Amino acid sequence: MTAMGSLILRTATRLLLPLLLLFSLFVLLRGHDEPGGGFIAGLVGATGFALYLFAFDAERTRSLMGVDPRLLLGLGLFAATVSGLPGTLLGHAFYTSLWWTPTLPLLGEVKLSTPLLFDIGVYLVVLGSVMTIVLALAGAEEKAEETTWNR
Repeated sequence: MTAMGSLILRTATRLLLPLLLLFSLFVLLRGHDEPGGGFIAGLVGATGFALYLFAFDAERTRSLMGVDPRLLLGLGLFAATVSGLPGTLLGHAFYTSLWWTPTLPLLGEVKLSTPLLFDIGVYLVVLGSVMTIVLALAGAEEKAEETTWNR
């Protein structure tokens, strides 16, 4: 996808991307106790990266992400599946919700749970799948533009 030449879009994107990613993290962490969670948080995060793609290009977006979105998808599936194992290992049904509140040196008391691990998995699956699709479409468009220009 050819980068749009808008200085306003590029400047706004540099400001909005960190805010969108921070907001997606907020929605992810808020969601295991209240409405929200991994799905909508993954969509918000993917929106930030898609905005960056529109302002710049696919190669810079891949570089910014730092990891192949298909790997995120796989890690997310793994995390969501693993979140069901603690309940099974303790003799409960698969995907039984369990909570722990360990005290960590720098953070103090922290709430950890299997639903949070599941939501993190869903977040990664949604982010990875949406970005895989968006980057594939951008790559197809770039190939089409190269073919048109080479005629």
